[in-house]
Amino acid sequence: MSYQVTIILTGVLTAASCALIGSFLVLRRLSLVGDAISHTVVLGIVLAALLTGGITGIPTLIGATVVGVLTVVLVELVTRSGLVKEDAAIGLVFPALFALGVLLISRYASNVHLDVEHVLYGEIAYTPFDTFVVAGWDLGPRALWTLGGIGLLDLLFVLGFYKELKLATFDSALAAALGLSPAVIHYALMFVVSLTTVGAFDAVGAVLVVALLIVPPSTAYLLTDRLAAMLALSVIAGAVSAVGGYALARLLDASIAGSMATATGALFALAFLFSPRHGLVTRQLRAAQQRRRFAVDLLLEHLRRSERETQADIEEEFGWSSGQARRVIRDATRRGLLNPAGDRLSLTEAGRSAAASAGRI
Repeated sequence: MSYQVTIILTGVLTAASCALIGSFLVLRRLSLVGDAISHTVVLGIVLAALLTGGITGIPTLIGATVVGVLTVVLVELVTRSGLVKEDAAIGLVFPALFALGVLLISRYASNVHLDVEHVLYGEIAYTPFDTFVVAGWDLGPRALWTLGGIGLLDLLFVLGFYKELKLATFDSALAAALGLSPAVIHYALMFVVSLTTVGAFDAVGAVLVVALLIVPPSTAYLLTDRLAAMLALSVIAGAVSAVGGYALARLLDASIAGSMATATGALFALAFLFSPRHGLVTRQLRAAQQRRRFAVDLLLEHLRRSERETQADIEEEFGWSSGQARRVIRDATRRGLLNPAGDRLSLTEAGRSAAASAGRI
């Protein structure tokens, strides 16, 4: 497998895994919790590194996952105290655990391949060189095996508990009434989020993990109102961001992880502006179209009551400028509702029918 293909595939696997699980974080309004977990797992990683002398293997996964779940538990304990709100609780727990991890790195991890820059940014460009060797057989980049396994686990988790996740996400009270435990589902989700985060951590770093957890699902959220479609679109958006980000990095000779994160933001910006239902530009165009239709209906109703008026009469009646009046008359004429005869305006048969229908609403 070529160097470029390995990097792109690593990015796609990371993006797909993070986007799939991150969709539920976005829907549950737990995006900040995902951000917190992606940083606090540093503490679990460094503790495992100090015990084992490395940052790969099962001990690292276990340590980081435990600390990720611990983050959620501590946030909920602080929130339930009633002294601070959830966002403040996250702001208290996440910096404390992350700072403790960074402190341990700078103080005790000098003999381990782990530093603050590695923690924050990772280096996906090095993944092709860290291979998985079993009994002398080189099985390819370790990151692909790790991320592939975690991606499969995420997929099985979502497919296996799809109904439970959906119900607990949208109506936790109904889920509890039906005998499900929203708390168990919540902690199971947080466990998988922690596992996914640490699986991607070594390859891409905390910054890109946060971007891939939150931004592609947020992009998909703007494009659809169906959960299944949102999951699929978030994975596609993440994969496209990984591929597009790598191409951007090659073009600009820039950071690969940074370029992938930038690509996620670019896709979100496009959805934010041009989403068919929720896009900012789309809503503005729809509102402008509705205003034009209302103006035409207003003109038709007025002419139905007093035919053969001029544009000047219309401007005086509604307080329109001459430019606005011309636009409304032009729109009505193009739709075959109005028949300008010289400076006089009269309705066509279609216009009379449309005016009568508008008047009955």
